[in-house]
Amino acid sequence: MPIREKTDGYLSRLGLQPGQRPTAPTAEVLRDLHLRHLRAVPFENLSIHLGEEIVLEEDRLVDKVVGARRGGFCYELNGAFAALLGELGFEVTRLAARVHGDAGRLGIPYDHLALRVRTSDGREWLADVGFGAHSHYPLAFADRSEQKDPGGMFRIAEAGPDLDVVVDGRSQYRLEVRPRELGDFVSGAWWHSTSPRSHFARSLVCSRVAEDGGRITLSGRTFKVTGPDGTRQERELGSDEEVLGVYRERFGIELDRVPAVRNPDGRC
Repeated sequence: MPIREKTDGYLSRLGLQPGQRPTAPTAEVLRDLHLRHLRAVPFENLSIHLGEEIVLEEDRLVDKVVGARRGGFCYELNGAFAALLGELGFEVTRLAARVHGDAGRLGIPYDHLALRVRTSDGREWLADVGFGAHSHYPLAFADRSEQKDPGGMFRIAEAGPDLDVVVDGRSQYRLEVRPRELGDFVSGAWWHSTSPRSHFARSLVCSRVAEDGGRITLSGRTFKVTGPDGTRQERELGSDEEVLGVYRERFGIELDRVPAVRNPDGRC
């Protein structure tokens, strides 16, 4: 089924009822969709540990979000969101980024996929529903001052020919401004899915923004609830039935078995 025929189903996944389809690609619509996506579609890497193929093609990504009612990691979430925005009339450019790691080291090329989105008023925004804990709303792309967001204090800073996305004084990732195609990120998705050095291959995560602005996260069998004020509660889940129940009731994900980390010790 063409992507345009799945748009209503996608909007329904984000909590929009029939008749609420956006009629113009405005900044207000983008902000609303961005937050809805973070609340409704989890950031998760379960496919890696369930042995499911990750295919970076727009129709497959939208099928996963809409048909399978799953989430994904950056390539999948921002890849699907880009397809939705494009169908709604937004001008979307895919951008590559390298995540800042320990000791300031940058990750691999095509480490992360983010979106540059132009709205009907000509303004451009950095939209990112696939980083995990990040801004709840799009960031003004041309603004180099601090931008207050429920997710923290953000700033887009010049870094030579690139840009650094900074939150609360710490650099998150270095963003290239050259337009990219979805297929450019296949090598990055493969590395993160298979490399013993990838934290995605060594651990399980499923996380989303909660309705109160906090975050809920299931890491393996540890369920964490973080309040909007930063307070955290966590508990260990016991039976497989309890784990599957949290996936179903708190993340809307139906699984027939509990995912198990395939490479927990980082060995090949």
